[in-house]
This record gives sequence, C-alpha cells and structure tokens, in this order.
Amino acid sequence: MTYYQYTRSSRENAHLSVSSERRIRILQSINDIDADQWNGCANPASQHFNPFLSHCFLRALEDSKSVGPGTGWQSFHLVLENADGSETYGLMPLYVKGHSQGEYVFDYAWADAWQRAGKNYYPKLQSSIPFTPATGRRLLVCDGQNPAEIQTQLMNGALQVAEEMDVSSLHLTFLPKPEWDSLGAMGLLQRMDQQYHWENQRYANFEAFLDALTSKKRKNIRRERKQALENNISVELLQGEAIKEHHWDAFYTFYMDTGDRKWGTPYLSREFFSLVSASMATDILLIMASRNGQYIAGALNFVGSETLYGRNWGCIEHHRFLHFEICYYQAIEYAIDHGLKFVEAGAQGAHKIARGYVPRATFSAHWIKDEGFRAAVANYLKEERGHVLSDINHLSQHIPFKRQDQTPDKGL
Repeated sequence: MTYYQYTRSSRENAHLSVSSERRIRILQSINDIDADQWNGCANPASQHFNPFLSHCFLRALEDSKSVGPGTGWQSFHLVLENADGSETYGLMPLYVKGHSQGEYVFDYAWADAWQRAGKNYYPKLQSSIPFTPATGRRLLVCDGQNPAEIQTQLMNGALQVAEEMDVSSLHLTFLPKPEWDSLGAMGLLQRMDQQYHWENQRYANFEAFLDALTSKKRKNIRRERKQALENNISVELLQGEAIKEHHWDAFYTFYMDTGDRKWGTPYLSREFFSLVSASMATDILLIMASRNGQYIAGALNFVGSETLYGRNWGCIEHHRFLHFEICYYQAIEYAIDHGLKFVEAGAQGAHKIARGYVPRATFSAHWIKDEGFRAAVANYLKEERGHVLSDINHLSQHIPFKRQDQTPDKGL
C-alpha cells in the first residue's frame, strides 16, 4: 500500500491491525484526535511535561501551515487503540517527509548515496517534532499501560506502515536513551550525536553557579554580562498574558533575519507564533532586549517541568555578547530561579562550554528497508559513534567547573 492509498482512505479505514484486540489508526492531521486524548499519552502524569509533545504545539504547526501540504512534512501520526477505537493505549508522532530539512540529524549523505544508486530515498518516515532538536519520547504510552508492551506494538505498527508504504526508511530522532536502547534491541540502527546542556546543581542563585566555576571563567562571564547590556540595552522576560502581538511582530523580524542569514527560508510562519502563544503562553518564555525603547533582539524558550528549552534567537542590531546574555545567561538564571534541572540550548555550539554548558550525547534510531544499504549505514554509524564518544570525552576535559563533584553528568 502506498502513501497515496493511505491518504485516500477514510478516517475510519486508515488503520491496520496489530492484534485481534488492538489496531493502529493513522492521523493525517493532529486535529483528527481530541486534545485530551493525545495529551493523556504525550504528557501523562507519570512523565515530565514536554511542551513540544503537546497537542497544542503540534496543532499550531499544522494550523499555521508551517507543516502540511507543500512543506515536505505531512502528518502521519499513529494511534494504538482498541478494536473499536474507544480506548487509546499509545501514540507516535510521525511524518511523511519529502526532504531532510528541519530535522537536525543529518542524513543528506545517505539520501545522496541512495539516489546515486538509482533509488528514491524520499518519501521517508520521520518520528520527531518538526524544527525542534530537543530530546523527547517518541513512543508515547498512556498511564496504566505496560510501557514495554505498548512501545513494542507501536514500533511494530510503524514498521508495518513503512513496509506497506514502501518507503526507504524510518527515523526516530532525539530519543531518550532508554527508548534508544530498546529500539536497538529491536534491530534498529543506532546513531549518536551531541549537544551542549546546562545542569542545575541545586544552585541557590546565579552567583552560586558562578562560584562553581574556575576563577577565569567566572570573571569572563561577569565581564560578558556587563558588556552585553552596555549601550543602554535592557532585558525583559515575558510569559503568559504579558506576551502581546507586538512582541511577536518584533520577534518574527529577528527570526526572519537569522533564518535568511543561516539557512535561507525560515520554517515557521508568522501565524505559528500567535497560535502557539494563544494556546500555551504559560509554557513560553520570551526574552526580549531593547535599546532606546526599541526591541533589537530576542530569544524564544519553551518551559517543561524540568527543562528550559531554548529554541530561536534573532536580532536586528549586533552588540558584543548580547547573544550569550539573552540565550545562555538569562536562561540559566531563569532555570535556577524556577527550580528547573536543565537548560537545553539547541543544536551545535562548542562555545557554550565556556558558559557552563557541557557536552551531552543525543540519540536516534533508524530503520532502512534495503538490506545492503542498511549494512553500509550500520558500519558507518558504528564508526561515527566512536568519534562522537571520543569528542565528548575530549570536550569534557575543558569544562569550566572547579571540582569533579560539580561536573554535570555526560548523559551517556
């Protein structure tokens, strides 16, 4: 069965059986499932709240047309439910992809090799949150269910869909390590990369965090924070009803400027910011910098129950160290003040180490249909994992903490 046959199916018929009592239903829009039903698996009481898994975040992406027809991201979420659809056991956020953009786990070389061999790498299936390089569960299990059983049935269902659609591959990216381990045991290929995260060692305040650093790094951060706010620059932290449309207008200008300079056409539409603000403003931290009464820079963060996620940054004026102040130091200070355990500051950036962020492994799992191509990729990933671990170990020797017992875990 091809993707196009799935899309022609009625909502009632777009499902497949995984047992005599359970089936997988396919959602071609997040709007095809009740928000409470989705959130009951995506963010159940037993799990830490992840804002990117929430129904309202995914709905804002769709309703703003940031994902959907013409974007290369077509929703294809899987729902594991009983035979008549009256009870939900688990979910998988899933997309049919027509390219590899907006994923942050790069498989362009795989696609190029496969297409040079005369095969079609696209479409492929991608279990991730669009444009969001943040770790989160991909096999979502409702409370009261057996996690191992539900995750296995979800994954088996996803593999059955991939086989029937005859796609080249299925990718689950930015996984928690337990899911990565489980998927590896099921035979999926395992990939590692790294990011830089900050970990709260129960600091009483920002000064207590600085006190854990070496003298040189402590002095450098104080100097950077002071210089960042020279030239009459002030900073606002906005949440909830304090965030207005004129803030989003300014921020979108910053976002577009950064996107134009870094990767061409930005992924998110202006409407996305209004929609996500309307539905989950209390889960947003917008940090804005102004000079002489005009906004000149800003950073968008999302707030989880234990993690502050830095997502987008932009500016229309360039001031030395302002990026570090808005994206890194203000985020650390907020996390300390609000008892959050981590700050994830997005992809890339070894310069974050000097600001108290440490290298942490990230994980993804991959299914490739063709056996020969799968074997070649498996060999590549084995070598790549060794390089990633070596790089993390090397970088960990340069983190700025005074004592080993104040050094955050590498997350391996």
